[in-house]
Amino acid sequence: MSFWEIVWFIFIFFAFMAYLMVIFQVIGDLFRDDSVSGWIKAVWIIALIFLPFLTLLIYLIARGRGMSERSAAAMESARRAQDDYVRSVAGSGTSGPEQIAKAKELLDSGAITAEEFAALKAKALA
Repeated sequence: MSFWEIVWFIFIFFAFMAYLMVIFQVIGDLFRDDSVSGWIKAVWIIALIFLPFLTLLIYLIARGRGMSERSAAAMESARRAQDDYVRSVAGSGTSGPEQIAKAKELLDSGAITAEEFAALKAKALA
């Protein structure tokens, strides 16, 4: 193989990968959109199968703005869900002295034993 054949292969491979990325992005957006009926989604998919380049171009022109808005909303929703999860597993956010005071209240009320109080105190001080 010559140098230019290798360059041409790399270019064709890049173009094919870009095409696949765009087509899967469009299909994902199409199924993520709740405002489009199932029949319209089926028409878009059939058009993507038989006239892929023209359909992609039309879809990106007609629905490109909504596509970016839906993508941004999905990313924001995922970020909020991740933040909520991190807050839920991070604990109550109280400091060591506050945790010791709560443990002391539990010890005074008889809810925990002295050994459990010592373990909670050691954990809060660590």
